[in-house]
Amino acid sequence: MIKKIIFSLLIFAAITVYGQDENISNYKYIIVKDKFDFLKESDQYQTSSLTKFLLNKKGFDVFLSNEELPNELKLGGKCSALEASVEDESNMFTVKTVIVISNCFGSVLYKSEVGKSKLKDFKKGYHQAIRRAFDSMEGFNYSYNSTEPILMEKKDNVVVDKVNAPKVKKEVTVEKIVKKPIEVLYAQAKGNGFQLVNSKPEVVFEILKTRKENVFIIKGKDGTLYKNEDKWYAEFYENDKLVKKEYQVKF
Repeated sequence: MIKKIIFSLLIFAAITVYGQDENISNYKYIIVKDKFDFLKESDQYQTSSLTKFLLNKKGFDVFLSNEELPNELKLGGKCSALEASVEDESNMFTVKTVIVISNCFGSVLYKSEVGKSKLKDFKKGYHQAIRRAFDSMEGFNYSYNSTEPILMEKKDNVVVDKVNAPKVKKEVTVEKIVKKPIEVLYAQAKGNGFQLVNSKPEVVFEILKTRKENVFIIKGKDGTLYKNEDKWYAEFYENDKLVKKEYQVKF
């Protein structure tokens, strides 16, 4: 009898994990709360920025909730993206955090293990705990499924199927914005990655390959280079601040 119960639990756990991966893989975007519930200020101790940076390594297109969102996400509505937050389970002696990924209705689709830190400095302690929570997600594999997900929106306690519902044309006003020229970098193969050289020429970055297509680790910096909608972005920490720069990369 006990063996049957254990077997049933294992099957249930396997189905649950499969369901989590399958559901999450239907989403291209994930929005990280710019202010977690246990903090007093937006991005206090750069906890939200760090969580965004880490989830980006998994291959998500990640934005903070107070950032400008792409038109595709704006038109798709809130339910076309997942939401990520960090929960605090700390006590007097240990900082403990958990990374939680939910849908727009608050249903939890994935929860990391508890990340712990005994560092007394709040910023360093939360950073270490969040990184350790993220490290527990190594077995969680995300690969975006480009098949359009069923986007559900709740209106007056009625769930609406946004994919099969009649589509109404929306007028979108596009303002013309004059931007500075985007710097062009040229990729030169080197070891298990590339060095990116500008027109001077000088080496701007050295990047290392990852398991994710179009996602690279920037060597010597706490950052990544990734492609989003035919544009390349470098995100890295500089003087304890998260920097994001756009480039054209020629491979």
